[in-house]
Amino acid sequence: MKALVALILLVQLPIHKAVPAAPPAPLGCDDPESEAAAEFAVNYINGHNHHGYKFALNRIEDIRVVHQGPNNDIIFLELDLLETKCPILSPTPLANCTVRSFAEHAVEGDCDVKLQKVDGTLSVVASKCHSHADSSEDIRKVCPDCPLLAKMNNTEVLETVSAALNDYNSKTTDSYLRLLEIGRAKIQYHPVHIVATEFAVGATNCSAEEAKANVGACQLLPEDQSNFGFCTAVMVKGPSQDLQVDCQLYGHQVPAPDISLLSWPGVTYIHPGQDTSAGLAPSAVGVTNHNLALVHNNPVASESSSSEILRSMLSAKSLTKRAVAEAAQHDKVPRPVGFVPPPPPCPGKIRHFDI
Repeated sequence: MKALVALILLVQLPIHKAVPAAPPAPLGCDDPESEAAAEFAVNYINGHNHHGYKFALNRIEDIRVVHQGPNNDIIFLELDLLETKCPILSPTPLANCTVRSFAEHAVEGDCDVKLQKVDGTLSVVASKCHSHADSSEDIRKVCPDCPLLAKMNNTEVLETVSAALNDYNSKTTDSYLRLLEIGRAKIQYHPVHIVATEFAVGATNCSAEEAKANVGACQLLPEDQSNFGFCTAVMVKGPSQDLQVDCQLYGHQVPAPDISLLSWPGVTYIHPGQDTSAGLAPSAVGVTNHNLALVHNNPVASESSSSEILRSMLSAKSLTKRAVAEAAQHDKVPRPVGFVPPPPPCPGKIRHFDI
C-alpha cells in the first residue's frame, strides 16, 4: 500500500523540462564584434595582396553568422573597400594611409570573406575580391577638368616611367633602382599636356655608377637585404617639356612568415630601346588599376557559394526573427521569453565620404 501511495505521489510531481538556451543575438553591421572581424579581414586582404595599394574599410555591407557549436562560429562578411595612397609594401600603418578622393579617380574594392572564430580566435577560411575604378562619367559630372586614369601600358605612361627612372639613376650615388610595377597613371591634355605616374621600385646589388658599365648584371637585392620603394613622376610634354621625379626607399622590411617579398614584383626594368610593353606583368596590360581578384578569388568565400544547408539555416533564422519582431511591433503583444531583437540594419556606416 505504501508503495502504491509513493508511486501516485511521484506521478503527480511536476515535470521540469530543460529550457533550451536562447539563441545568441544576431550581429549588426556596426557592432564591435563585426568591426573587429572586418578589421581582421582587411588586414588579411592587404597582407596577402602583392600589387598596387593598400585598401581601407569603407563599409560593412553585410554580416552573417552560422553557429557550428560551442565557441565555434562561421562568419560571412561583405565588405566595401577603398584604395589608399599607400603602396602595398609601404611600412605606413593602414590607419595612417589617406584614402583617395573621388576626384582622383579612386578605386573601390568589394570583398566576400569567410572567417572562422574558435574560442575567440579569428582565422580566414576564404576570400574573394574584385576592384574597379570609379565611373569616368560620374567623375566628369563632378570634376569636368580632372584627368582620368590611363592604361598602365599606355605608350606615354611607359615612356614617362622609363625617363623618370633613367633621370633618377643618373643623379643618385646610391643603389641603382629597377622598376617593380606601375601603380597608376593619369594623362591630362588641356590646358597643358601632362603625364603623371606612380610606380614601385627595388634597390639592386649595383651602385648607379656600376650600372653604367653593365646594367644587365644588376639584380634585385636578396630577400634578407631587400629594399623597396616608391616613385612619383610628372612629365610636362607641352607646350614646353619638364620632368619631376621623387623616389623614396622604405628600407629593409621583414615579411610575414607566409609572404615572400621577392614574389611581389610583377614588372622588370625597361632598358632603353626595349619593347616597353614586354616588361609589364599580365596584371598591368590594358588596365588602369590592379585588381584584387588576382589574389583573392576563392569561390567559397561568400555565403552564396557555401552549402545549401548553411543558406537554409540562415534563411530560416532570419525569417523567424523577422516574424517575431513584426509581431511584437504591429500587434503590440508582449515579447516572449527568449525574444531576440533584430540587429541594427545593414549595410553599416560609411567611413569615408567623397570630397
